[in-house]
Amino acid sequence: MFSIHSALRYPVAKGSRAIWISAVSAAIYPWLLTGFHWFVTLPDASGPTHGLTALRVVCATLMLMLAFFIPLINLWIAGAPELQSAVARRFALIAIATPASYVFFGVLTYMAGSQIPDVWSWSPAWLLIGSVICAMNGNEGQRRHVTASSKLRFAHGVCGSLASLYALFHIGNHAAGIFSVQLHSEIMEFGRAVYRSTLGEPLLVAVMLFQVLSGIRLIWCWSEAAADRYRTFQVASGAFMALFILGHMNSVFVFARIWLGIPTDWSFATGEPAGLIHDSWNIRLLPHYAMGVFFTLTHLLSGLRVVLIAHGTPTHTANRLWWTGGALSGGICVVIMCGMSGLHLN
Repeated sequence: MFSIHSALRYPVAKGSRAIWISAVSAAIYPWLLTGFHWFVTLPDASGPTHGLTALRVVCATLMLMLAFFIPLINLWIAGAPELQSAVARRFALIAIATPASYVFFGVLTYMAGSQIPDVWSWSPAWLLIGSVICAMNGNEGQRRHVTASSKLRFAHGVCGSLASLYALFHIGNHAAGIFSVQLHSEIMEFGRAVYRSTLGEPLLVAVMLFQVLSGIRLIWCWSEAAADRYRTFQVASGAFMALFILGHMNSVFVFARIWLGIPTDWSFATGEPAGLIHDSWNIRLLPHYAMGVFFTLTHLLSGLRVVLIAHGTPTHTANRLWWTGGALSGGICVVIMCGMSGLHLN
């Protein structure tokens, strides 16, 4: 008997189908952002202009929503209980981080002096990688059971607690931008006295790199087999953060400080003077920042949930706390992105 449920299950029942969904979804991601930019950009003064009509607003909103939907599609694939292929599951976890990897890719190609538009190299690359991964999936063979070391999990959690002090401050700093750029700058200067000090910055970089490397190892172990949705989300948010952290460090340390020699302030983060919305390159930063904030907060919540359950908190209580925190995280993302897009209360 045909049903919607069986229709949803069928595409990921075979690993190759799941891989192609991930590859195609990542390949079309930049085109959705290009479509958004086309709808919100006014025509040239030399041509006819009718302003930003309601239809164009609706179409632009749809394009942006679809772009945000790409990681969610791959999150669903990674957590599908019927998916038996570890290769397909891990590929979906990589595709979840599409917003972060597309920014990372764009910075690297710019530094390399590439004259080819990113979309023309990004999309074929994902389709090519998808075909290669499909071949790997067909030759996967018998899987070996891989377990995550308890010592590594403990070290990842301890370092994560240290990293969360910086992450929460940094997110709070960006949230202050909704009030004014001046307030954001004042808070940033206060924080930089610590995390950019002679001792603080190397320690922060070391902690972040350890989190990325240890996190990748844990992702590899926990993605060997299907898990419940909470564990899947924890692994998926960690995969996003790994690419986000690497890309962010490259943008700040290599691209801005060394390559351009410019300060990494509010202007740098928001792509001034064009801003995030009306620039064809900068628009990729909007989902990148938004999902970076969301996955950072919810990854911390996922770790807290595991700790609470391990210490005797009822599972339903820990789950309610996770969902409540997730909703608050979404609200914080909206506040931050409104401020970075030019909305200020003062």
